[in-house]
Amino acid sequence: MKHRTILLLFLIVLSINPLFGKLIDTSKLAEGDIIFHESLSEQATAIKLATKSRYTHVGIIFKYGNTYKVLEAVEPVKLTDLNSFIHRGTKDHYVIKRIHNSKQILNPETVHKMKDYGNSLLGKHYDIYFEWSDDRIYCTELVWKLYDQFTGIRIGNLKTLKDFDISSKPVQTLMKKRYGNQIPYSEPVISPVDMFDSSELVTVISH
Repeated sequence: MKHRTILLLFLIVLSINPLFGKLIDTSKLAEGDIIFHESLSEQATAIKLATKSRYTHVGIIFKYGNTYKVLEAVEPVKLTDLNSFIHRGTKDHYVIKRIHNSKQILNPETVHKMKDYGNSLLGKHYDIYFEWSDDRIYCTELVWKLYDQFTGIRIGNLKTLKDFDISSKPVQTLMKKRYGNQIPYSEPVISPVDMFDSSELVTVISH
């Protein structure tokens, strides 16, 4: 009777807690899929205002054993459980996209190379300055460079800081905090919205 009660309680936890319950049908996933969500942070607010997009964070999905994880550039670059990644976003909303002809382009050899390179970046510091060097790295930069280097596909067009709307007070405050009076207006940058809207991608799941 005691064991049945414990099992019942566990099932109730599964039903109400998305960290334990199944948030996603993994049968629809493939390695190399790109996941977007809306983060909760001061930086996310500034990104929304500057880019006019709800999506502020990006990761790339790979399979390790029987488990899908998200390679993401936060502080530091790390592998995150897929459900945990989703749960960190606003109201568990996420969108997963995939490149066209992915089965042909993302063959096992290419995926292996992408994962190996991604694994070599684990522990690298997050780039709060959004520089295009490889000394530190930010979320969209990580995914963009993985695809560019190993498939030749550029997911979204690079822009510069001056191409975005940096007039709002939250954006100005964050930029002042990060750069002082030396704002790198001409630094190449890839934003979440430019990746999200890329014609190279097709939506697989929107939840």
